Amino acid sequence: MEELGRVVLVLSAMTLFISWLLLTVTKRSRHGSSPLPPGPRGLPIIGSLPFLKRDLPRYFAELSNVYGPIMKIRLGSKLCIVLGSSSAAKEVLRDHDITFANRDPPVVALAASHGGMDLVWAPYGLQWRMLRKVCAHQLMSNNSLEACLPLRRQEVRKMVANIHAKTGEIINIGEQIYATIFNVIASMLWGNTVKGEEFTCTSVDFRHVLEEMVEIYGKPDVSDLFPVLARFDIQGLARRMKRLVLWVDRILDAIMDQRQREGSNKESKDFLQFLLQIVEQGDPKTPLTTTHIKALFMDLILAGTDTTWTTSEWAMAEMMHHPSVMSKAQEELEQVVGMNNTVEESHLPKLKYLDAVVKEVLRLHPVTPLMLPRSPSQSCTIGGYMVPKGTRIFINVWAVQRDPDSWENPLEFRPERFLEETGKHDYKGNDYRYIPFGSGRRLCAGLPIAERMLMYVLATFLHSFEWNLPEKTMLNLEGKFGIVLKKAEPLLGIPTPRLSNPVLYT
Repeated sequence: MEELGRVVLVLSAMTLFISWLLLTVTKRSRHGSSPLPPGPRGLPIIGSLPFLKRDLPRYFAELSNVYGPIMKIRLGSKLCIVLGSSSAAKEVLRDHDITFANRDPPVVALAASHGGMDLVWAPYGLQWRMLRKVCAHQLMSNNSLEACLPLRRQEVRKMVANIHAKTGEIINIGEQIYATIFNVIASMLWGNTVKGEEFTCTSVDFRHVLEEMVEIYGKPDVSDLFPVLARFDIQGLARRMKRLVLWVDRILDAIMDQRQREGSNKESKDFLQFLLQIVEQGDPKTPLTTTHIKALFMDLILAGTDTTWTTSEWAMAEMMHHPSVMSKAQEELEQVVGMNNTVEESHLPKLKYLDAVVKEVLRLHPVTPLMLPRSPSQSCTIGGYMVPKGTRIFINVWAVQRDPDSWENPLEFRPERFLEETGKHDYKGNDYRYIPFGSGRRLCAGLPIAERMLMYVLATFLHSFEWNLPEKTMLNLEGKFGIVLKKAEPLLGIPTPRLSNPVLYT
């Protein structure tokens, strides 16, 4: 009996051990070897949706103070993981760059990009690499950008003349910058294919369509929160976006047809000319098609226009709020450009203080404060936590760039911080405390033109005019969160000419 008791005891112990082992293996196979990050519990089915605040970057930063820099939050049926520290961002953007190279596109983004045939939303693979190569070596190369220089100069000089005609009047600074940036990008894309009055009409219509597209991008979509409902498009956002894309396609098709009939433009090359040459040459493995061109153009127009004018408006607002900063920037322009010249792009590398101003603006007001969402191609471990395949990843750039552990007096607008550490913070995303344009494989492809246009427009604004707020106007520096972080209220200003020679304004 004693022997039998010992056998039963051993068998029971073995059964308990095997049961524990099986349970552990099951859990590991389900969630991997590490636990999911901590985060708010949320409600059944809808998760944390009822508790969201309008200012998502700030709300996520508040939650990170409670749950840590790597936290999970369920929005509808979608599991999201928010990274709020430079070390966590570094793991995703550098250590596991390939794993996180895929976007997690909203439904409206797929509608806007012909199903992900563009560079921004395309999945990581052969097609994306082909588009990236075309952008890097053809469109954004120094040779291509230099070839388009006369087009940029022409539009910026038009802006100066237009503002000069409104001397002493109250103007909407953001609208003025938006129109200029759009015209610059349109000129670079298709040059003089659309001329005169037709160009003006096309530009105005295009801007209205783009504004509606950006508005759609910024709306919360049930189809993204509950993917099972995407086929029904309950809010009709995808249908609206497709109608707008059809309108844009008709315009772009007409422009491409006209260019092919007229042949190349020998005066100044534009992006369309480069791209049509690539289409003609052909590549049997990953050919560039006219649909790719239209999708790329949508990327450049939407991203280039909206992000550049938004940052320019924030920069003007911060300098009008800090007059001493504006004075220093203008003094630098007087020394580098002189008061009897107009600003040229060749002056820009010498404007060190203005460059620091732009960097500080992008630190406090990053264009895409949560970066465009990513999704891991396989489950992996970040910061000791399991990140399941298919999770939506947000990198809270807004919080990373205001982290008191990384930045001294992080809420203070102080451009000098970028002069004290010369060369340490660039836009390439190598320092993960400062990633306004992202990092790694998905670094913003339009960075070369964005960097030039930001500096060129701002330098021209400051060199040509003094800027003052209208009487009894309070400057509002609050932001309005969407896919892009914009000012909550438009910036109004009164221009006064700084240059004594009126010829410089013609």
